[in-house]
Parts: sequence; structure tokens; C-alpha cells
Amino acid sequence: MPQPAHHTSPASASWALISGGSSGIGREYAEQLAGNYGYNLFLVSNQEEALLTTKEQLQSRYGVEVWTVYTDLAAPEAAEDVYNKVQETGADISVLINNAGFLVFDAFVSVPLHRLQDLVSLQTLTLTSLCRLFAADWIKQTADGDCKRRYILNMSSMSAWMSVPSIQCYNASKAYVLNLTKSLWYELKPFDIRVMALAPGSTDTGLLPFPPRMASFLRKTGITMPPERLVSKALHNLFHSSRKTYMPGAWNKIIVPVISHLPDLLVFAVMRRMKMFDKQSIINRIQ
Repeated sequence: MPQPAHHTSPASASWALISGGSSGIGREYAEQLAGNYGYNLFLVSNQEEALLTTKEQLQSRYGVEVWTVYTDLAAPEAAEDVYNKVQETGADISVLINNAGFLVFDAFVSVPLHRLQDLVSLQTLTLTSLCRLFAADWIKQTADGDCKRRYILNMSSMSAWMSVPSIQCYNASKAYVLNLTKSLWYELKPFDIRVMALAPGSTDTGLLPFPPRMASFLRKTGITMPPERLVSKALHNLFHSSRKTYMPGAWNKIIVPVISHLPDLLVFAVMRRMKMFDKQSIINRIQ
């Protein structure tokens, strides 16, 4: 079981693959897996310049080996391309972090179709395919006598339990991730593969379009969590517990059931106050 160890030798370290590993929460996973656990890294992202910068900084800072794959993870063949590139290098991936994703905040019919397709493909199809490809390899290795424990962390969200106008495809995809992960927990446990879905609430990455005053309030009250704290808690639970799911933050455990049971009339009242749901505005914005 991995332990925090800044002195781990790169020659003896295992490899972690992180999708969306060049910025935000993904970058923080890379930072902590390299710095606290001594993992070599395979980083995948569609941000080419950020990937190269991250690679140079982490190699210099922690003395680990970092490989990068610049690709569009929303493409149907993306997962197989990434898997094949890993196979070519011979890297022994033992931690898979399915982190890549994005949020679309708008009325459903106002969002360009290709944008919705990319979101669903990235956050369901690519994630599923990466789990399938690496889990199959790990099971074969276990059958051949490899006793190494493996780990999969899939990024879900506390919105997976909610039906929220304006992020309808995002929360639907996160519900898929949550349920897939819980099922895989059962299927892969006999092969010593630990699978966990992380279901964070608001995280201080700038992803959610909160006004400055609200963002400040959420940070001060602890509702919004810094990426460093979120990732530290996630990795600790991945490596040192047998949880299927983990939702960090006491506030989130209160907020989820409250929002999930809001009366429909209240939801419609909120929608009326949001300009994006004005009927004529929606008609004008259909693409």
C-alpha cells in the first residue's frame, strides 16, 4: 500500500496515469503523486503547452520520470490511443486517475450539439474505455502471479445525486461515473484492484461561474474546497480505505439531500430569476 515518502527512488516507483493532468485538480494529483508518493507520471491532456511546462517542473522538483500525451480525450478513439502509447513505453501503470472533464453551464438547447457530445464522450466513454483497458491488463498480470495492488479513481461529483437545470449533461455524466465505479468496485475487488469514485462539491478551480462575492463566501465557509486539500483527502482514501465512493466536506453531506428534495415550484422560481432560462432568450440562442 502506498505511503507518503518524499525519498522514494524513481527507479523503484510505479507509474500513475492522470487524464487532464496539466491543470486544475489533475495537476494537483500529479503534484502530490510525484511529491508525496514517489510515482512516475503519465499525463494526458489537450493543453500542449501546459503539459510540457508541468512535465519540466515536476521532473525538476521531484526527480520523477514524466511522460506526456497530447490528445483530445473526447475523441472516440482517444482511450485506445493513450493505452497504446503507454504500452509502447513499457510503463507499468498501477494508478489510473480519470480526472479529465469540463462543465457546460447553460440551457440545454442553447449549447452547441458538438459541445454536448464532447462532454458526454469525455466523461463517460473515454473514462469507461480506460478503466476497461487497464483493468483487463491488471487481471491478466494477477493471474500470472503479479501481487501488486492497483488503483482506479474516477472523478464524479456531488451533483451526481441531483437534477440541476443548466448543468443537466454534466450531472448526468457524473451519475454514470458514480454508478459505474460502484459496480466495478465489486467486480475488481477480488483481483486486488481498488476502485473509488470521488464526489466533490465546489472546488476552488474557477470552473463554476460564481460571482466574486459568492465565491469568496463559499471559500470562507469551507463549502468550496482548495484543490490541494481535496486531492490529499482523495489519495488518502484511495490508498488507505476500501470506500466505493468518497464525498469530502461536511457541508456537502448536508447540501446534497437538501438540494435533491427542493420543491419543483422553488426550482422553477430560481430558473425564472436566471436570464438564461428566459423563453425568448432560449429560442434566440438555439443552435
